[in-house]
Amino acid sequence: MSLAIAFPAIDPIAFQIGPLAVRWYALAYLAGFLLGWRYALYLTRRALAANPEARPTPQEADEFLTWAVLGVIIGGRLGYTLFYNFGYFAAHPLEIVAIWQGGMSFHGGLLGVIVAILWYSRRRGFNPLRLSDLVAGATPIGLFFGRIANFINGELWGRTTEVSWGVVFPGGGPDPRHPSQLYEAALEGLVLFAIIAFLAHRTTAMAKTGLLTGVFLFFYGLFRFLVEFVREPDAQLGFLWLGATMGQLLSLPMIAFGAWLVWYALKRTPAAEAPAPRGANR
Repeated sequence: MSLAIAFPAIDPIAFQIGPLAVRWYALAYLAGFLLGWRYALYLTRRALAANPEARPTPQEADEFLTWAVLGVIIGGRLGYTLFYNFGYFAAHPLEIVAIWQGGMSFHGGLLGVIVAILWYSRRRGFNPLRLSDLVAGATPIGLFFGRIANFINGELWGRTTEVSWGVVFPGGGPDPRHPSQLYEAALEGLVLFAIIAFLAHRTTAMAKTGLLTGVFLFFYGLFRFLVEFVREPDAQLGFLWLGATMGQLLSLPMIAFGAWLVWYALKRTPAAEAPAPRGANR
């Protein structure tokens, strides 16, 4: 019989002020947005120091935060509705807006942020890949905190296992399971952040528009695809085409497009990197 680790008794509510209960999940989102925003501003200032004509400017990157938050929340909720629980929400459409009840999709949030990037960069008149490179550098910070919150909430656990670090999750039955939330926190958060930070700070990747975006898409898709082999599929979906999970099917286009974008960014000529004039399409 394998050893198992008892799930730590962590209250999902971090603290309470009167009737207001502040959950760790909300704090994780807050920490991810704030720290990611600060890091994106730092990358923006570094790019501006290397090229005074670089776009977006720190002011533009700062202004984009609101649109990024909306993209994550709206896209994440709609993605969960369409990809993971369409039948239920089709029968209960008013519950789509009840995000406090849980149910967010990373892939949906990604699509929401992509729409926000395309809209904002077109409005401001610069290459959207320049903004997406900054977002790519900051996103692993939010992913790390989000997956830690998933673990604290005892949700999105892994499949049953006999490894010595298996965890018995409340609601997950008596058998130990892979703490897949922590695997994702390590890979999608720490490792992915380290890869992109190394490229941004130790190489000329920031000068190759779209490269960091491609690296992010490729490695996130790869890490998510691999972790899904030990993550319990959503009960309402189970295993899909060829035994794959929804998370794996959604990650395959990310891997393919990320690889193509890396290739495209590396082959671009210096002339294609010329910044758009400020004030265009404002």
